[in-house]
Amino acid sequence: MEHKPPTAVIESANRAHLDGFPFDDTRDFADADRGFVAALNPCVVTAADGRVVWDNDQYGFLAGDAPPSVHPSLWRQSTLAAKQGLYEVVRASEATGGDGQGIYQVRGLDLSNVSFIEGDTGVIVIDPLICTETAAAALALYRAHRGDRPVVAVIYTHSHVDHFGGVLGVTTQADVDAGRVVVIAPEGFTAHAIQENVYAGTAMTRRASYMYGTVLERGPQGQVGCGLGQNTSVGEIALIVPTLDIATTGETHTIDGVEIEFQMAPGTEAPAEMHFYFPGFRALCMAENATHNLHNLLTLRGALVRDPHGWSGYLTEAIDSFCDRTDVVFASHHWPTWGRERIVEFLSLQRDMYAYLHDQTLRQLNQGYTGIEIAEQFRMPPALERAWHTHGYYGSVNHNVKAVYQRYMGWFDGNPARLWQHPPEAIAPRYVEAMGGLDRVVEIARTAFEAGDFRWAATLLDHAIFTDEHHPAARELYADTLEQLAYGAENATWRNFFLSGATELRDGNFGMAVSTTPMSMLSQLSPEQMFDSLAISVDGPRAWDVDLTIDVTFTDLATNYRLTLRNGVLVYRKVAADPATATATITVADKVRLLTFVGGDVTSPGVGIDGDAAALSTLVGVLDRPDPTFAIVTP
Repeated sequence: MEHKPPTAVIESANRAHLDGFPFDDTRDFADADRGFVAALNPCVVTAADGRVVWDNDQYGFLAGDAPPSVHPSLWRQSTLAAKQGLYEVVRASEATGGDGQGIYQVRGLDLSNVSFIEGDTGVIVIDPLICTETAAAALALYRAHRGDRPVVAVIYTHSHVDHFGGVLGVTTQADVDAGRVVVIAPEGFTAHAIQENVYAGTAMTRRASYMYGTVLERGPQGQVGCGLGQNTSVGEIALIVPTLDIATTGETHTIDGVEIEFQMAPGTEAPAEMHFYFPGFRALCMAENATHNLHNLLTLRGALVRDPHGWSGYLTEAIDSFCDRTDVVFASHHWPTWGRERIVEFLSLQRDMYAYLHDQTLRQLNQGYTGIEIAEQFRMPPALERAWHTHGYYGSVNHNVKAVYQRYMGWFDGNPARLWQHPPEAIAPRYVEAMGGLDRVVEIARTAFEAGDFRWAATLLDHAIFTDEHHPAARELYADTLEQLAYGAENATWRNFFLSGATELRDGNFGMAVSTTPMSMLSQLSPEQMFDSLAISVDGPRAWDVDLTIDVTFTDLATNYRLTLRNGVLVYRKVAADPATATATITVADKVRLLTFVGGDVTSPGVGIDGDAAALSTLVGVLDRPDPTFAIVTP
């Protein structure tokens, strides 16, 4: 993609930030380098077929002062997040007079960190990254410097894929089944992990390719990171179901001689999430609820709106429960913080950040302000503005305020004129006509662009593109406008969204960098979740007049489900089998074959059909395939 240089307006704004931000505070650089053992050199990870699934070396350009095309605060964050290698977090001998066992992290080998807790005979792995290949590389780097310790346990801190997807890189299903490895997760983990990655998986993955900028070129005018880390790996994703569910705060378990005290934190950064404390190391793991940036209350890829009030409450509980006996706090992203005073300050500011967003948004919405109005005028307290770790590199104040409003008030702002608005493809031509036609709209947008009013230019050009997506001048200027918005963004995901939109306007739809849902995750769907997946694939209007009944019998469970399709709704329930009804017989191990029906296959191996096969063909005929390349920046 051909890049345009930053305009004078953007260059001036970025220079001004150098004076307005505390760049003389370099403690984060010291913390990010502390305990460094060794780097992975080269930091490139490949799959078995030679395909590159991770390349941190492509961020080698992140050195020196920020260029004019990157917000200097984001440049600083990306420089820190790109640091990679094996790091010692703490030794038990330092904390409690132990025998030299330690906690280590491998950072910079994926979007997230993987941590290694050394026990009596082996090692506990926390959050094995996104894919098999990066997790295996991280484990190999750890073992190269700490010995070939066997993995005795895996802990998933929460239900997002960057914290479990690489599990097969550190253990095997056979070792888990044999009891040699215990897999620990918060209660509800499996259901939430599967639902998020399957039910809305295609839409989320397509939008995630914008959010993370996975297909964008790396460089000062391209993708410089994601704020939370540098990028997402693109290797094999898997899931091993937990063998030990943590259900209550205060619950303790000893694994390989390592005592662990758990704190539940559901509904925070993930629906199922937990913190935990290691008394023998005087170390506290905060999962993803206290990282070195403002996180998302509603991630731009899409998710359920998170609860900032609960989030802040769990951080208060963690401070009260653990900080008096903690020497180091570490998390599933970024670098640790050492020393009680700094730990309390860090966690308290993180707590205040989410509480302030929640409370002040509620205060203003009760004064009649709408979400977009609150977001536009919202300002964080000076103490939070001064702290680097509260800056919006991943989440932003602007879109988090809107998320709080949405959580309490929904999408409607109460204005009746906005209750039944036209969709973009219907309203755009009306606006364009009212302004004098496409060429006139582009002319007005160009004037706004030249004046540095890029938000207004983008609004105008959005209408132009949704009137005629092939209009050359509109398309070119829109791409240039989004690019300038990217250059001025402190938030990495905003930058990636703007640059992704510009890329697709210039080069066409790039689709997705990874498949939506790996087979290993689909195989963990329960029968009920499998039927839910079929139900959301029914094309309702095509199925309005369809009335059919199909039994699905799981032979190894001796369980029968009856599926009925009426009024475009697929309903299932457990009932006794009826030989007069069309029946699909299947084993639990083969249940994922049911999803091949969405692809139009009624002869999938492992699925036997008895009775009226036409009923199954009718069902298959009204199932829709998801579209992994749906348009975002164009109609």
